[in-house]
Amino acid sequence: MHSLGLNINLAILPSNLLFNQLTVDVVSVIYVIICVDDDPIILQMLGFHIQKMFKFNNLEVEFYANAIEAIEGIKSLKNQGYEPLLLLTDFQMPEMNGAELIRTLKHLYNDLSCVMLSGEANAIQVDDLVNEDLLDAFITKPWSEKDLINAIGPILENKNFQI
Repeated sequence: MHSLGLNINLAILPSNLLFNQLTVDVVSVIYVIICVDDDPIILQMLGFHIQKMFKFNNLEVEFYANAIEAIEGIKSLKNQGYEPLLLLTDFQMPEMNGAELIRTLKHLYNDLSCVMLSGEANAIQVDDLVNEDLLDAFITKPWSEKDLINAIGPILENKNFQI
């Protein structure tokens, strides 16, 4: 979380007041896109594409190699004042698959938008996520920049980011 301290001289106050300065904190929210995939090359590619396509001062991208780390990392980010905005996750991962991750995170952060990227997703589980209104978009691997823009762009616009 970023804070900008402003010092304002209040010379117009009567001299019997002890205050001669007022400090005002202006807080700007930093939003986070969370990428989760057990393949580090996929994470690198996602990071490259997202940072190339979407450049906002108050938007950061975080990467996690497994779902358990992602859950703990997002909790930590939230405690530091960051706002989870979007989850991009693979389906097939060890320990916890993408569908389970989405369900867990949507329970904790109802406003979190979720996109699944996969070449091996279980169609029934993906359909269940869509029917339960937990999944905003599905992208097949390999993807193109256009696929990412078409999936992520409307989500960011919906959250008042100007694309």
